[in-house]
Parts: sequence; structure tokens; C-alpha cells
Amino acid sequence: MLVKSKWLSKRPTKLFALVLGLFFSLSTYAGGKKGDPIDTQEEISAYIMHHLQDSHDFTLYSSAKTGKHYGFPLPVILWTSEGLVTFMSSEFQHDDNGEVIVEKNGLKFAKIHTKIYELNPGEDVVVFDDKHHATNAVRPLDLSITKSVVGMLLTAVLMFLGFVSLARGYKKGPIPTGVARGLEPLVIYVRDEIARPNIGDKKYRQFMGFLLTVFFFIWTLNLLGLTPLGFNVTGNIAVTFCLALCTFLITQFKANKDYWKHIFWMPGVPVPMKLILIPIELLGTLTRPFSLMIRLFANMSAGHIVVMSLISVMITLKVVMGPVASTGLSFVLSLFLTILEILIAFLQAFIFTMLSAVFIGMAVQDHEH
Repeated sequence: MLVKSKWLSKRPTKLFALVLGLFFSLSTYAGGKKGDPIDTQEEISAYIMHHLQDSHDFTLYSSAKTGKHYGFPLPVILWTSEGLVTFMSSEFQHDDNGEVIVEKNGLKFAKIHTKIYELNPGEDVVVFDDKHHATNAVRPLDLSITKSVVGMLLTAVLMFLGFVSLARGYKKGPIPTGVARGLEPLVIYVRDEIARPNIGDKKYRQFMGFLLTVFFFIWTLNLLGLTPLGFNVTGNIAVTFCLALCTFLITQFKANKDYWKHIFWMPGVPVPMKLILIPIELLGTLTRPFSLMIRLFANMSAGHIVVMSLISVMITLKVVMGPVASTGLSFVLSLFLTILEILIAFLQAFIFTMLSAVFIGMAVQDHEH
């Protein structure tokens, strides 16, 4: 029997806050391997690059006294030579050097440089070459729920609750309230400043769903990346590739005959010049989504690197300036750049959405000669 709760139906944000609180209250998982203090330039650089990578577990904080990492494990889902294998990432015990071997369904697995490898039959330890690459293991198809996947799922939930609240706000009256009041100006901005000018008044409506989804998805992920949760989803080139691929597919499948005519047989151009321009125009259809992918990936990755580098100033300069002065300088610089990153989080979502609308508009607009 289903019981409808008035409180839950009218307060989706409260429901989400309750679920999120319960979710983080379970974060008592502690890694069994102790970590050493990071106090050299090489260790700082390695830590920054590790932060940019995806992870199979979710570490909330590390204890300076015990040296252990506190958080919660995530499901590991692998398609191996023997079929589907699942287990929790806690079995690796925060090992990233292939020292811990996990045996499941008669197969043995090791985690090396945040990647999971399947050892060859009969092998018990990982053998490395001079460049620390595994020579007796192969990578299975990894379908795990990683930290980036958790970030995308959290963003999807936030977007769902936000837009449900916006829809319910309009039922109450012409002026929305609560969360809807903050979302309405952004929705109108995407419609009037991005979709209409670039796609046209006649055809912009059919692409509004995609443009709104892309804008809020990227913007929310960028903001989550500035929180202590440590998400770096938009700094993952696989994610930006998929977003750019969506724009590319919509552009190509929604394009009209005029779009393809200007690529393969430009009107008013001499025939010899048409033959030269055809491969250039075809290449342009690929370089446009490629630029979308690289721009978002590079800007967000660079922002994370710079912020963490400024935070590490207190470690690298503590000998020269003293611990108090170096900490103060690091705090001021990182605070300033973090505030700037809030603007960049919105700006990158705007640029990606704007360029997507421009590319779609080029493909669907009607030409009159």
C-alpha cells in the first residue's frame, strides 16, 4: 500500500537533504593503508594529478593522526574474460600500486594508477617493466560506479528536483517561489540570449530541452567541483567528449538540405574551388565539436591545478616565509582564485551552450539565395 506524504510531495528539496544526510552519515569506511605527509614538490605534483583523476572510492578526508582515509567505497563492476564480476572497492584498501590482489570468481585483480587490471591465469603478483607498466595483466571492461559517476548522478538528482520545483511553482501562480525563483531567470536567459538569437524564433523550441540540460548539467558539475567533495567531472575528457558528441549528433541529424549543400556543393563558387573546399568543410564538421570538448576539459582542469597549486604554496614556502606567512598567502590567493572559479564555472557552461546553439543554428537555418 502506497501512502502519499504531503510533506514529501511538496518539499522535494527537504527530501533530498534528508537522503543526502543519511548518505554521508554512512561515511565511516576507513582505508587500511596509512598515508605519509605530502611535503615535497614531487609529492605535491603527484597529489594534484591524482586529484584530477577519477577514483573507485569516495574519500571525504584524511586523518593526520592515524594517516587513514575516511569515506566510503563504491561498487566495482567489471566485464572480464569469465563474464561479469562485482565487488566493493574497499577490498583494495586504498592500494594503487598493485600490491593488494583481490580474488573473485577464480580471477585475480589489482589496482594500478587508479586503473583495475586482471592478472593473467596462474599469476599471483603483478610484474612491472621499467616504466611501472603491468606486463602480466590486462584491463577488463570497467563499468564501475566511480567518483565521477556519483557526481553526475548527484547532479541529475539536483536538476530533477530543481526543475520539478520550477514546474510546481508555476502551478501556484505566475510568479514562482523558492528554488523556482532562482531558476526562472536562468531558464529565460538561455531561451532569450542563447537559443533564440542563434537558432531562430521558429525552430529554437525543439532544442530548448537539450540546451537547458547541457547548461545546467555543466554549471552544476562545475560548482560541485569547487566544494570539498572534490569532484572533477568536467575535467574528465571522456565526459566532455560525450557532451560534444551529443551536440555533433544533433547538428548532423537535424541539419537541412541547405546545410549539406553548403558543404558538398557551395552555390556561387567555381567548380575547381568547390572541389578544394569540400574536404575543408567536412573537416570543419569535426573540428567544431572537438573544440567544444577540448575547451571545457582544458579550462576546468587548469582551474583545479592552479587552485591546488596555490594551496600548496604554504608547504613549499614555509621554509622561506615561515608557516604563518606562507599559510596566509596561500589562503588569500586560493580564496581569490576560488571566487574567480565560481565565475568561470558559469562562463564555461555558457560558452558550451552558446557554441552548441550556434552550431545547431548553422545546421537548421533556411538559406535564401
